[in-house]
Amino acid sequence: MNILILNGSPRPDGNTSAFVEAFTEGAESAGHKVKTVPVGNKRINGCLACEYCHTKGDGQCVQKDDMAEIYEAMKDTEMLLLASPVYYWSWSGQLQSAVSRFYTTGTINVKKSALILSSESPDVYDAPISQYHSILEYSGTQDMGVFTFHGEENKSKDALEKIREFGAGL
Repeated sequence: MNILILNGSPRPDGNTSAFVEAFTEGAESAGHKVKTVPVGNKRINGCLACEYCHTKGDGQCVQKDDMAEIYEAMKDTEMLLLASPVYYWSWSGQLQSAVSRFYTTGTINVKKSALILSSESPDVYDAPISQYHSILEYSGTQDMGVFTFHGEENKSKDALEKIREFGAGL
């Protein structure tokens, strides 16, 4: 299976990146092809709602930024993994910008999806999980799992192993 990970963290050595690495190890050990796009370090603007993509652009966005890399990767993606730290009760702004740009394609064309969230606090996950489930409902994508980690769970041996096993079990 072709898996695309959108890593919303701008920190290459942060908690979210550790979970992305563990998932990748597990998924690749099971023979899956994994591509990670570090959206936290990309130049991706939010959707302008200009409708160019649906009128003159034939599905292409008028904006010329790093989102083009994600559009290209999405073409053969069968599973999408969104991974992000939780900043102020939502996933990162960088990930939000990328997700808002899915509007260009009209829908997420993947069959499966999962979500990994990391925070220092335990009670901050409701909004990003709700948004994730709304996206799945709209797109008809199968939910493969939601994983949340906070405080001392972040980068813990048990948490990383849980995500590694998740990837290997796909």
